[in-house]
Amino acid sequence: MTRNLLTALLAVACVSCATRQWQYSDRRTSFNQLRIYQIMVEAYADGDSTRGYGSGWGPSHHLGDLRGITQQLSRIAELGVNAIWLTPVFDSDRHAEEDDRLDATGYFARDYFSIDPEFGSLEDARRLVDAAHALGLYVFFDGVFGHHKGDVVPSPTGRVPAGPSNPVEYPGSLDFYTEVALHWIDELNIDGWRLDQAYQVPPPMWRRIREAVEQHCRQRDLEGNQWGTLGYMVAEVWRGEAEIARDAYGPASTPALLSAFDFPLRYRLVQTLAVEESGRGGLPASHLAAGYATHAAYPPHAVPNLMLSNHDLLRFGDLIERAGLGGPDTAQYWARLRAAHSFLAAYTGPVTFYYGEETGDEVAGFAARVEDKCWEVFQCDDHVARTSGRFTNLPPAAEKLREYVASLMRVRARHPALWNGSRQSLVAGEALLVDMKVYGEDRVLYLLNTGGTNRRAAFATAQLGAGRFTDAVTQEPMAVTGDSLVIDLPGLSALFVALAD
Repeated sequence: MTRNLLTALLAVACVSCATRQWQYSDRRTSFNQLRIYQIMVEAYADGDSTRGYGSGWGPSHHLGDLRGITQQLSRIAELGVNAIWLTPVFDSDRHAEEDDRLDATGYFARDYFSIDPEFGSLEDARRLVDAAHALGLYVFFDGVFGHHKGDVVPSPTGRVPAGPSNPVEYPGSLDFYTEVALHWIDELNIDGWRLDQAYQVPPPMWRRIREAVEQHCRQRDLEGNQWGTLGYMVAEVWRGEAEIARDAYGPASTPALLSAFDFPLRYRLVQTLAVEESGRGGLPASHLAAGYATHAAYPPHAVPNLMLSNHDLLRFGDLIERAGLGGPDTAQYWARLRAAHSFLAAYTGPVTFYYGEETGDEVAGFAARVEDKCWEVFQCDDHVARTSGRFTNLPPAAEKLREYVASLMRVRARHPALWNGSRQSLVAGEALLVDMKVYGEDRVLYLLNTGGTNRRAAFATAQLGAGRFTDAVTQEPMAVTGDSLVIDLPGLSALFVALAD
């Protein structure tokens, strides 16, 4: 083959590759459309009576396993999400003489290349991933690449982490954890990683692991694989925006990771509609709108991922109760949950739902519990949200919330302006928040009333640049009064309005 012919063929190949989802220039669009459902494996669902820890931190049954998750995949998909994230499933090398509550979490593994037998077998994991893919769900594993239990089992190529167990040393641990990241993409076709305590790994090392994952996924895509080609990696850096920018994203010139959880905006969301874990709350809608300014601290490659809670935070229901704003027996409780979920639906970027938030879960009586006594029952702020999954005999209000969240995810899927659009703040007041979301020809007005009484929003149709307005959830047309769109928004409610010429 002549050099000119080889060059021409490579050029054609590159043109073809440019349209592929995994290409670096398109990563933001690929990642922004993610609607992730987080599952705490040991707490979620008991599908195999021969497995399970039976003890752990938090109020669940602690009997969760991989088969239990597989059995609930259809129900998860019905919620309108398109990905699941599993807390760590690797072998913690449980011993009967040890206090295995920490082992049950999965966050201190000893064998990164084997499935924890308390959760299932390798074939159980394969069936779960294959079944999720058949339903159109990506699967993300939880990568603990900064610490381990100790005496780690060598990798298939004989590598082990360097240094102490918590944290490990880099660059000495780089080859081992890169092998972990690539192994499960090939072994089970997983689609990416959530990265625990990502600040334990230096940004230059994250850059090298990410680039290895991207290159590997790119090659798999070229080979015709449908799954195991996305390569999404999202960092947990439970700190402020400056630290997230430094420890997760790295500088614009040498990007480390491309996505990290949006803790700064999450705290503003709960402070506005309930209280944060410390008790700070009751803040105006303008405080929530101002939370977007934290994104200015991030480099251009950043793709923040917003969540309402996770396994280390309180459930939103418990935060509503801690604020003294009612419990599951009140209408206000469910209205605040709907409002919070609507904000996630309107967020540009990937979003993550912690299991049970879609049904308004809470731990009865927890909000009033004395904190210094919580250790006696292993239910404190940092793990009380690890409740058992609920799948049947839900109260009507919980089922209605689940249906509402599913309707929001359908709207989000239909309107790329919500998940991929630019945002213009039109109103940011004491109780009323109004944003215009735009992506190409798609335009959606998002209105949120964080107060308890009716609020009116009025806009000239010329200001909005539209002549037809539709409730994006019900898809019913909305009336225009003269040359104005006038909306009376009930307290603690949200509205999505699709705009058209």
